[in-house]
Amino acid sequence: MSYQRIKFYQTGTFTVGNRLLEEGERTVQAQKDRTNSLNSGHRACQGCGEALGARYALDAVMRATHNQLVAVNATGCLEVFSSPYPESAWQIPWLHSVFGNAPAVASGVAAALRAKGKTDIRVVAQGGDGATVDIGFGCLSGMFERNDDVLYICYDNEAYMNTGVQRSGATPARAWTNTTQAVGTEPGNPMNVGKNLPRIAMAHGIPLVATASVADLHDLETKVTKAMSIRGARYIHIHVPCPLGWKSDPAETIKVARLAVESGLFPLFEAEGGVVTDRTPIRKQVPVEQYLVLQGRFEHLFSPRDEQALAAIQAMADRNIHLYALLPTEPAMGT
Repeated sequence: MSYQRIKFYQTGTFTVGNRLLEEGERTVQAQKDRTNSLNSGHRACQGCGEALGARYALDAVMRATHNQLVAVNATGCLEVFSSPYPESAWQIPWLHSVFGNAPAVASGVAAALRAKGKTDIRVVAQGGDGATVDIGFGCLSGMFERNDDVLYICYDNEAYMNTGVQRSGATPARAWTNTTQAVGTEPGNPMNVGKNLPRIAMAHGIPLVATASVADLHDLETKVTKAMSIRGARYIHIHVPCPLGWKSDPAETIKVARLAVESGLFPLFEAEGGVVTDRTPIRKQVPVEQYLVLQGRFEHLFSPRDEQALAAIQAMADRNIHLYALLPTEPAMGT
Protein backbone atom coordinates (compact mmCIF):
# COMPACT_ATOMS: atom_id res chain seq x y z
CA MET A 1 0.00 0.00 0.00
CA SER A 2 1.61 3.26 -1.11
CA TYR A 3 1.53 6.57 0.68
CA GLN A 4 3.20 9.95 0.26
CA ARG A 5 6.64 9.98 1.86
CA ILE A 6 7.32 13.34 3.43
CA LYS A 7 10.53 15.32 3.72
CA PHE A 8 10.43 17.51 6.81
CA TYR A 9 12.42 20.71 6.92
CA GLN A 10 13.97 22.25 10.02
CA THR A 11 11.93 25.30 10.99
CA GLY A 12 13.43 26.08 14.37
CA THR A 13 10.29 24.74 16.07
CA PHE A 14 8.84 21.36 16.96
CA THR A 15 6.42 21.53 14.01
CA VAL A 16 5.68 18.07 12.64
CA GLY A 17 4.55 19.28 9.23
CA ASN A 18 1.19 17.53 8.78
CA ARG A 19 -0.46 20.82 7.90
CA LEU A 20 1.59 20.84 4.68
CA LEU A 21 -0.37 17.80 3.49
CA GLU A 22 -3.85 17.44 2.13
CA GLU A 23 -6.25 16.62 4.94
CA GLY A 24 -6.86 13.08 3.70
CA GLU A 25 -3.11 12.35 3.76
CA ARG A 26 -2.48 13.50 7.32
CA THR A 27 -1.78 10.93 10.01
CA VAL A 28 -4.47 9.79 12.42
CA GLN A 29 -2.72 11.55 15.29
CA ALA A 30 -2.95 14.86 13.37
CA GLN A 31 -6.76 14.69 13.48
CA LYS A 32 -8.59 16.38 16.32
CA ASP A 33 -11.19 13.57 16.33
CA ARG A 34 -8.64 10.78 16.93
CA THR A 35 -9.84 8.15 19.35
CA ASN A 36 -7.00 8.27 21.89
CA SER A 37 -7.52 4.53 22.34
CA LEU A 38 -4.58 4.36 24.75
CA ASN A 39 -5.09 7.49 26.80
CA SER A 40 -2.93 9.45 29.22
CA GLY A 41 -2.44 8.11 32.73
CA HIS A 42 -0.69 4.85 31.89
CA ARG A 43 2.53 3.86 33.66
CA ALA A 44 4.86 3.32 30.70
CA CYS A 45 8.50 4.24 31.18
CA GLN A 46 9.84 7.50 29.79
CA GLY A 47 10.65 7.04 26.10
CA CYS A 48 8.68 3.77 25.81
CA GLY A 49 8.46 2.74 22.16
CA GLU A 50 5.68 0.27 22.86
CA ALA A 51 3.29 2.89 24.25
CA LEU A 52 3.89 5.05 21.18
CA GLY A 53 3.46 2.16 18.76
CA ALA A 54 0.27 0.92 20.43
CA ARG A 55 -1.35 4.35 20.44
CA TYR A 56 -0.68 4.92 16.74
CA ALA A 57 -1.67 1.38 15.75
CA LEU A 58 -4.94 1.23 17.69
CA ASP A 59 -6.06 4.74 16.75
CA ALA A 60 -5.46 3.82 13.10
CA VAL A 61 -7.53 0.65 13.55
CA MET A 62 -10.34 2.63 15.17
CA ARG A 63 -10.48 5.07 12.26
CA ALA A 64 -10.40 2.25 9.72
CA THR A 65 -13.23 0.35 11.45
CA HIS A 66 -15.36 3.41 12.31
CA ASN A 67 -14.74 2.64 16.00
CA GLN A 68 -16.09 -0.92 15.69
CA LEU A 69 -13.29 -2.83 17.44
CA VAL A 70 -12.54 -5.34 20.17
CA ALA A 71 -8.91 -5.60 21.31
CA VAL A 72 -7.43 -8.62 23.06
CA ASN A 73 -4.19 -8.03 24.95
CA ALA A 74 -1.71 -10.65 26.14
CA THR A 75 0.00 -10.27 29.50
CA GLY A 76 3.14 -8.18 29.26
CA CYS A 77 4.44 -4.61 29.49
CA LEU A 78 1.59 -3.11 27.47
CA GLU A 79 -1.05 -4.76 29.61
CA VAL A 80 0.69 -4.05 32.93
CA PHE A 81 1.42 -0.36 32.42
CA SER A 82 -1.96 0.38 30.84
CA SER A 83 -4.33 -1.36 33.26
CA PRO A 84 -3.17 -1.41 36.91
CA TYR A 85 -6.23 -2.50 38.91
CA PRO A 86 -8.68 -0.82 39.32
CA GLU A 87 -7.70 1.68 36.60
CA SER A 88 -7.30 1.49 32.82
CA ALA A 89 -5.86 3.81 30.18
CA TRP A 90 -7.88 2.10 27.44
CA GLN A 91 -10.90 3.82 25.92
CA ILE A 92 -11.94 0.91 23.70
CA PRO A 93 -13.48 -2.54 24.31
CA TRP A 94 -10.37 -4.30 25.66
CA LEU A 95 -9.82 -7.79 27.05
CA HIS A 96 -6.81 -9.03 28.99
CA SER A 97 -5.82 -12.62 28.28
CA VAL A 98 -3.07 -14.65 29.88
CA PHE A 99 0.47 -14.60 28.53
CA GLY A 100 0.16 -17.23 25.81
CA ASN A 101 -3.41 -17.37 24.50
CA ALA A 102 -4.23 -13.92 23.09
CA PRO A 103 -4.48 -15.30 19.51
CA ALA A 104 -6.87 -18.05 20.65
CA VAL A 105 -9.01 -15.65 22.68
CA ALA A 106 -9.15 -13.22 19.74
CA SER A 107 -10.15 -16.07 17.42
CA GLY A 108 -12.95 -16.95 19.82
CA VAL A 109 -14.16 -13.35 19.94
CA ALA A 110 -14.15 -13.20 16.14
CA ALA A 111 -16.09 -16.47 15.94
CA ALA A 112 -18.67 -15.22 18.45
CA LEU A 113 -19.17 -11.98 16.55
CA ARG A 114 -19.56 -13.92 13.31
CA ALA A 115 -22.14 -16.21 14.92
CA LYS A 116 -24.10 -13.17 16.03
CA GLY A 117 -23.91 -11.68 12.55
CA LYS A 118 -21.88 -8.69 13.72
CA THR A 119 -19.43 -8.69 10.84
CA ASP A 120 -18.83 -4.95 11.13
CA ILE A 121 -17.02 -5.36 14.47
CA ARG A 122 -13.36 -6.25 13.96
CA VAL A 123 -10.86 -7.93 16.27
CA VAL A 124 -7.24 -7.09 17.03
CA ALA A 125 -4.93 -9.15 19.24
CA GLN A 126 -1.69 -7.73 20.55
CA GLY A 127 1.29 -8.73 22.65
CA GLY A 128 5.00 -8.30 23.09
CA ASP A 129 7.70 -10.51 21.61
CA GLY A 130 7.63 -12.86 24.60
CA ALA A 131 3.90 -13.50 24.25
CA THR A 132 4.20 -13.72 20.47
CA VAL A 133 7.48 -15.38 19.56
CA ASP A 134 7.66 -17.73 22.53
CA ILE A 135 4.77 -18.39 24.91
CA GLY A 136 1.90 -17.78 22.48
CA PHE A 137 3.62 -19.17 19.41
CA GLY A 138 1.42 -22.28 19.12
CA CYS A 139 -1.84 -20.32 19.44
CA LEU A 140 -0.60 -17.78 16.92
CA SER A 141 0.35 -20.45 14.39
CA GLY A 142 -3.10 -22.00 14.83
CA MET A 143 -4.74 -18.64 14.19
CA PHE A 144 -2.70 -18.27 11.00
CA GLU A 145 -3.38 -21.84 9.87
CA ARG A 146 -7.15 -21.41 10.29
CA ASN A 147 -6.98 -17.95 8.63
CA ASP A 148 -9.11 -16.50 11.43
CA ASP A 149 -10.29 -12.95 10.81
CA VAL A 150 -7.95 -11.32 13.33
CA LEU A 151 -5.16 -8.78 13.05
CA TYR A 152 -2.33 -9.74 15.38
CA ILE A 153 0.15 -6.98 16.31
CA CYS A 154 3.48 -7.81 17.93
CA TYR A 155 5.25 -4.98 19.74
CA ASP A 156 8.83 -6.22 19.61
CA ASN A 157 11.14 -4.79 22.28
CA GLU A 158 13.39 -7.82 21.98
CA ALA A 159 13.19 -9.28 25.52
CA TYR A 160 10.87 -10.00 28.43
CA MET A 161 11.00 -6.45 29.77
CA ASN A 162 8.09 -6.58 32.21
CA THR A 163 9.59 -9.45 34.23
CA GLY A 164 13.15 -8.15 34.44
CA VAL A 165 14.79 -8.09 30.99
CA GLN A 166 15.17 -11.79 30.22
CA ARG A 167 16.05 -13.14 26.79
CA SER A 168 13.24 -13.94 24.34
CA GLY A 169 13.25 -15.64 20.96
CA ALA A 170 13.46 -12.15 19.42
CA THR A 171 16.53 -10.99 21.39
CA PRO A 172 19.27 -10.00 18.92
CA ALA A 173 22.68 -11.60 18.69
CA ARG A 174 25.17 -10.68 21.41
CA ALA A 175 22.72 -8.49 23.32
CA TRP A 176 22.97 -8.38 27.09
CA THR A 177 19.91 -9.49 29.09
CA ASN A 178 19.66 -10.77 32.64
CA THR A 179 19.69 -14.32 31.26
CA THR A 180 22.39 -13.65 28.63
CA GLN A 181 24.98 -11.85 30.69
CA ALA A 182 27.99 -10.14 29.15
CA VAL A 183 30.46 -12.72 30.46
CA GLY A 184 32.69 -15.42 28.99
CA THR A 185 34.42 -15.66 25.65
CA GLU A 186 31.23 -14.88 23.71
CA PRO A 187 29.29 -12.50 25.98
CA GLY A 188 25.62 -11.73 25.48
CA ASN A 189 22.98 -13.62 23.53
CA PRO A 190 24.48 -16.40 21.35
CA MET A 191 24.68 -15.97 17.59
CA ASN A 192 22.24 -17.78 15.31
CA VAL A 193 19.46 -18.38 17.84
CA GLY A 194 15.85 -17.19 18.02
CA LYS A 195 13.02 -16.86 15.51
CA ASN A 196 12.17 -14.52 12.66
CA LEU A 197 8.43 -14.29 13.25
CA PRO A 198 7.54 -12.25 10.15
CA ARG A 199 9.15 -14.92 7.94
CA ILE A 200 7.37 -17.69 9.88
CA ALA A 201 4.06 -15.84 9.43
CA MET A 202 4.78 -15.58 5.70
CA ALA A 203 5.27 -19.34 5.55
CA HIS A 204 1.63 -19.76 6.59
CA GLY A 205 0.56 -17.99 3.39
CA ILE A 206 -1.77 -15.60 5.21
CA PRO A 207 -3.25 -12.56 3.43
CA LEU A 208 -0.90 -9.96 4.92
CA VAL A 209 2.36 -9.81 6.86
CA ALA A 210 4.11 -6.49 7.46
CA THR A 211 6.87 -5.02 9.55
CA ALA A 212 6.76 -1.49 10.92
CA SER A 213 8.70 0.77 13.25
CA VAL A 214 8.03 3.72 15.52
CA ALA A 215 10.74 5.40 13.44
CA ASP A 216 8.16 5.84 10.65
CA LEU A 217 4.75 6.38 12.18
CA HIS A 218 3.12 7.35 8.89
CA ASP A 219 4.19 4.01 7.44
CA LEU A 220 2.92 2.23 10.57
CA GLU A 221 -0.51 3.84 10.31
CA THR A 222 -0.71 3.06 6.59
CA LYS A 223 0.07 -0.63 7.10
CA VAL A 224 -2.41 -0.99 9.95
CA THR A 225 -5.09 0.72 7.88
CA LYS A 226 -4.41 -1.62 4.97
CA ALA A 227 -4.61 -4.61 7.30
CA MET A 228 -8.12 -3.61 8.37
CA SER A 229 -9.25 -3.49 4.73
CA ILE A 230 -8.50 -7.24 4.46
CA ARG A 231 -10.33 -10.23 5.91
CA GLY A 232 -8.54 -13.26 7.31
CA ALA A 233 -5.41 -13.62 9.45
CA ARG A 234 -3.02 -10.67 9.32
CA TYR A 235 0.23 -10.02 11.18
CA ILE A 236 2.12 -6.78 11.83
CA HIS A 237 5.46 -6.83 13.63
CA ILE A 238 6.36 -3.42 15.10
CA HIS A 239 9.86 -2.59 16.33
CA VAL A 240 9.59 -0.66 19.63
CA PRO A 241 12.82 0.25 21.48
CA CYS A 242 12.80 -0.12 25.27
CA PRO A 243 15.14 2.38 26.97
CA LEU A 244 15.09 0.39 30.22
CA GLY A 245 16.02 -2.97 28.74
CA TRP A 246 18.22 -1.60 25.96
CA LYS A 247 20.04 0.79 28.33
CA SER A 248 19.50 3.61 25.86
CA ASP A 249 18.68 7.28 26.37
CA PRO A 250 14.87 7.69 26.63
CA ALA A 251 15.19 10.84 24.52
CA GLU A 252 16.71 8.82 21.67
CA THR A 253 14.01 6.17 21.21
CA ILE A 254 13.09 7.34 17.71
CA LYS A 255 16.74 7.81 16.73
CA VAL A 256 17.58 4.27 17.85
CA ALA A 257 14.57 2.86 15.98
CA ARG A 258 15.52 4.80 12.85
CA LEU A 259 19.10 3.46 12.91
CA ALA A 260 17.78 -0.11 13.20
CA VAL A 261 15.92 0.47 9.93
CA GLU A 262 18.66 2.42 8.15
CA SER A 263 21.33 -0.15 9.05
CA GLY A 264 19.24 -2.98 7.62
CA LEU A 265 18.89 -4.85 10.91
CA PHE A 266 15.13 -4.23 10.91
CA PRO A 267 13.82 -4.20 7.31
CA LEU A 268 10.41 -2.68 6.59
CA PHE A 269 8.36 -4.69 4.11
CA GLU A 270 4.95 -6.15 3.26
CA ALA A 271 4.07 -9.65 2.07
CA GLU A 272 0.81 -11.03 0.72
CA GLY A 273 0.18 -14.75 0.49
CA GLY A 274 3.77 -15.43 1.54
CA VAL A 275 5.36 -13.25 -1.16
CA VAL A 276 7.04 -9.89 -0.51
CA THR A 277 5.09 -7.24 -2.40
CA ASP A 278 6.54 -4.00 -1.09
CA ARG A 279 9.44 -2.69 0.95
CA THR A 280 10.63 0.64 2.32
CA PRO A 281 13.92 1.47 0.62
CA ILE A 282 16.94 2.82 2.47
CA ARG A 283 18.49 5.92 0.94
CA LYS A 284 21.91 5.16 2.41
CA GLN A 285 22.82 2.22 4.63
CA VAL A 286 24.50 3.17 7.90
CA PRO A 287 26.94 0.82 9.68
CA VAL A 288 25.34 -1.30 12.41
CA GLU A 289 27.88 0.13 14.82
CA GLN A 290 26.03 3.45 14.81
CA TYR A 291 22.92 1.62 16.06
CA LEU A 292 24.62 -0.67 18.56
CA VAL A 293 26.77 1.96 20.26
CA LEU A 294 23.71 3.86 21.52
CA GLN A 295 22.61 0.87 23.60
CA GLY A 296 24.23 -0.22 26.84
CA ARG A 297 23.14 -3.80 26.19
CA PHE A 298 25.88 -3.93 23.53
CA GLU A 299 28.60 -2.02 25.39
CA HIS A 300 30.66 -5.21 25.86
CA LEU A 301 31.20 -5.25 22.07
CA PHE A 302 33.14 -1.99 22.28
CA SER A 303 35.18 -2.34 25.47
CA PRO A 304 37.25 -4.18 24.44
CA ARG A 305 36.22 -3.96 20.80
CA ASP A 306 34.92 -7.29 19.44
CA GLU A 307 35.58 -7.05 15.71
CA GLN A 308 34.39 -10.58 15.02
CA ALA A 309 30.97 -10.02 16.63
CA LEU A 310 30.53 -6.62 14.99
CA ALA A 311 31.38 -8.10 11.59
CA ALA A 312 28.87 -10.93 12.12
CA ILE A 313 26.08 -8.50 13.04
CA GLN A 314 26.97 -6.32 10.05
CA ALA A 315 26.68 -9.42 7.85
CA MET A 316 23.14 -9.98 9.16
CA ALA A 317 22.17 -6.44 8.17
CA ASP A 318 23.83 -6.79 4.76
CA ARG A 319 21.87 -9.99 4.15
CA ASN A 320 18.60 -8.16 4.85
CA ILE A 321 19.62 -5.42 2.44
CA HIS A 322 20.11 -8.04 -0.28
CA LEU A 323 17.10 -10.18 0.67
CA TYR A 324 14.60 -7.33 0.55
CA ALA A 325 16.38 -5.16 -2.06
CA LEU A 326 16.46 -2.19 0.29
CA LEU A 327 19.02 -0.20 -1.70
CA PRO A 328 18.33 1.04 -5.24
CA THR A 329 21.27 -0.96 -6.59
CA GLU A 330 20.23 -4.21 -4.96
CA PRO A 331 18.25 -6.82 -6.94
CA ALA A 332 15.75 -8.75 -4.87
CA MET A 333 16.68 -12.25 -3.83
CA GLY A 334 14.18 -15.08 -3.49
CA THR A 335 11.84 -13.35 -1.06
